[in-house]
Amino acid sequence: MVSIKTDVGNKRSLNEDFASYYEGDSYKIYVVTDGMGGHNAGEVASKMAAEGLISYFTENYGTIDEDKILKASIEYVNKSLYQYSLSDTTFSGMGTTLTACFATKDLIQIANVGDSCCLGIVDDNIIKITRDHSLVQELLDSGSISEEEAKHHPRKNVITRAMGTSLSVEVDIFDITASGFHTLILCSDGLTNEVTNEEIKDLIKSRSNYDEACTALVDLAKDRGGKDNITVMIFGGER
Repeated sequence: MVSIKTDVGNKRSLNEDFASYYEGDSYKIYVVTDGMGGHNAGEVASKMAAEGLISYFTENYGTIDEDKILKASIEYVNKSLYQYSLSDTTFSGMGTTLTACFATKDLIQIANVGDSCCLGIVDDNIIKITRDHSLVQELLDSGSISEEEAKHHPRKNVITRAMGTSLSVEVDIFDITASGFHTLILCSDGLTNEVTNEEIKDLIKSRSNYDEACTALVDLAKDRGGKDNITVMIFGGER
């Protein structure tokens, strides 16, 4: 079962988040993106990245080793976005974050670029699988700020990696085949900036299905301020 909810939030006039997925007989691919750029460039970048990733899989699955295709697809899409941004000044400087999950019967991989993230639920625990590529994360890693200071840092939204901003991109890949997560969540930072991981887990576990959980999570983020676009995708598990 897959559920998706995306919302413009309370402060923005345009939703630059995007979410999509494909479930076939041989593999499944899920992706959430969060665009950036002037005018509608962020909206274009996020849609191009998500749809481009899925198109790459449908065209190339079976011709590239399963453990390499996710990284290859992201690198290809990044190059396409960058070249597109150079073709028209309207889209100059556009970019997007990307978090994706690729699954076969033998393999589950998570990839991320930027600060959209993937969370996994196992038993009564929720674990953040990805690691943000952001200024605040770097400050945390260096010990310059505390977890509490990070929550309210004025430069919280500054990311250090993005799709489409240069010809090459560094991608983090996480192999979670043996981790036993029964539920996976992909989301933009519009959710995680307002709602804690424990609250995400509790809301998902307290709802009768993933559709209700997605709606409840977005509503809570909006109740907390909804300063950014909010997107959440929940999949996996038996409900």
